[in-house]
Amino acid sequence: MDQLMLAAALLLAWMVVIGTYLEQRWPDWHWYLTGYPRTALRVMVTWRKVAQLNDLTVSHKPNRRLLGGLVVKGQPLHLKVPRCSFPRPTPNGLSVRVRLHAGQTPALFLGAAEALVHAWRVHAVRIVSPERGVVLITATVRDPLEHPERPTGEVSASLLSAVVGALETGGAWVMDFRRVPHWLIVGATRSGKSTLIARLITELAPQPVALVGIDCKGGMELGLFEQRFSALATCRSEAVAVLGALVVDMQNRMRTCRAAGARSIWELPEKERPVPVVVVVDEIAELYLTNGSKDQRAEAEQCSTYLLRLAQLGAALGMHLVVAGQRVGSDLGPGVTALRAQLSGRVCHRVNDPGTAEMTLGDLNKDAVAVAQSIGEAEQGVAVTTGDTGGWMRGRSHLTTPAEAQVTAAENAGLAFRLAGVARALEELDAGEGA
Repeated sequence: MDQLMLAAALLLAWMVVIGTYLEQRWPDWHWYLTGYPRTALRVMVTWRKVAQLNDLTVSHKPNRRLLGGLVVKGQPLHLKVPRCSFPRPTPNGLSVRVRLHAGQTPALFLGAAEALVHAWRVHAVRIVSPERGVVLITATVRDPLEHPERPTGEVSASLLSAVVGALETGGAWVMDFRRVPHWLIVGATRSGKSTLIARLITELAPQPVALVGIDCKGGMELGLFEQRFSALATCRSEAVAVLGALVVDMQNRMRTCRAAGARSIWELPEKERPVPVVVVVDEIAELYLTNGSKDQRAEAEQCSTYLLRLAQLGAALGMHLVVAGQRVGSDLGPGVTALRAQLSGRVCHRVNDPGTAEMTLGDLNKDAVAVAQSIGEAEQGVAVTTGDTGGWMRGRSHLTTPAEAQVTAAENAGLAFRLAGVARALEELDAGEGA
């Protein structure tokens, strides 16, 4: 008997050691071999009770009866629970498909999400309706955003595509300008906005893409990448010159495409195709706010017009925008609202006012606004993102230090394509100021 108990103790100790090793070295395998069976069993055992306690059931019999001329309403005794599939494992959790009964809506299950989290003992539950009459419940057992630097699966490298972090599903957070041509990024100080921009530029730097920076805070943020930029505007007058030259370049590209019978530069032969351009605007408010003087108002209006034209027409012509700011509101001017409508990719970090979250995500999804406002100060780099992810999702950017940014810029300085029109506009501006 003693030998049996000793053997059992040794086996248990061995399983604990192996389990710890698997969790540290191969967390996915640890989940599949140990965590998933327990959680799947818990889902199947608790489903009926959770459904009953959270009004996810229906009754085929009416809940009203006529007793002596009096209508009596009560709780049905024979309740029917929606049928759920067997839990399907995912790299960071599991998913369950639920077939709705007639009269049920996904809103009922959205209201029960917190109850499912506690009943299944998971980190979070996400509920979507992929088709009529079906609800897909996806549970994640741990927060993948705690360690966004971990490998997130294979991602095919393609032009104008950047892996900037990890999504809450455990997959890679990809900003693909061929699919989502323009992006709006907002976030308060120390929310992770600058880190995301640094990561994005670091990913784009080795690619055959012209990068143009507009940083009207004297280049304090984007100056790290100056060696890689084809142009860097550090004040509003320079921004007007750069944006105006890019609009002229865009018009030239339109004429080239029309002459070749192409609807975009991607239909042109590779040798005739102009280089794609990504314009990164840091702190959009600096382009719009003025002291009321006529000259500053004129510059702000020019910037607004040029940005809007690039956003409206640039996607097919290889002109892409990344517009960032601490806050974005209609008080900056009507041009901001019009520009916002053209920026289909949205990223919202922690913000200081509800209006900015509403301005960033409100026209796409009200639930995303509430989630963005719940991001705490300790969650640097965490954001709510849209784009081609299908609705909205939480993500966290990979940390890119200033030293890494400078090294990347230096290593890829040879790819700083010369944009003749932009260079000429800046030279003329310098000459005019010198005179």
